[in-house]
Amino acid sequence: MTQLDNILEYNKEFVDKKEYEKYETTKLPDKRMVIVTCMDTRLIELLPKAMNLKNGDVKILKVAGAIVSHPFGSVMRSILVAVYELNADEVCIIGHHDCGMSALNADSILHKVKDRGVTQGKIDTLKYSGIDLEEWFQGFSSVEDSVRHSVEMVDNHPLLPKDVPVHGLVINPETGKLDVVINGYK
Repeated sequence: MTQLDNILEYNKEFVDKKEYEKYETTKLPDKRMVIVTCMDTRLIELLPKAMNLKNGDVKILKVAGAIVSHPFGSVMRSILVAVYELNADEVCIIGHHDCGMSALNADSILHKVKDRGVTQGKIDTLKYSGIDLEEWFQGFSSVEDSVRHSVEMVDNHPLLPKDVPVHGLVINPETGKLDVVINGYK
């Protein structure tokens, strides 16, 4: 049985038993916050528990390294949609210690890309199109600096209202302890 088959089998039972009822809420976040955090598997349950969040409290965006890399990319667009359409009035960027992005090496990834069958020709096409894959796949050396950079990217966005605080935190993926890097209220 495939992973998808297992998921669909479980889902049928989940729906038939009306397990979804305990998660019912609206699309608007009760705590009026949008969180950008890492896709790290250790944070799936730990981060909401460490922050006392339940289903319906916040909007959570998960991206590698909790990085807001472009002022007009999909992460920033999602933040703005949360603010203007979904009543979020605070933003919180949460990175974490021991992040895979801190050890990311562009050359290593590009080698793996080729090993998986992507041709040098396709890679060259991207490069000729102006995409710097070495920069795009570059990680960071300090999670605190990365969080600061993402907070600045969001906080200085021309479409973000100035009354929306943007916070930056780092979570320990083993204990859940949160450290403040930037307090957006100050």
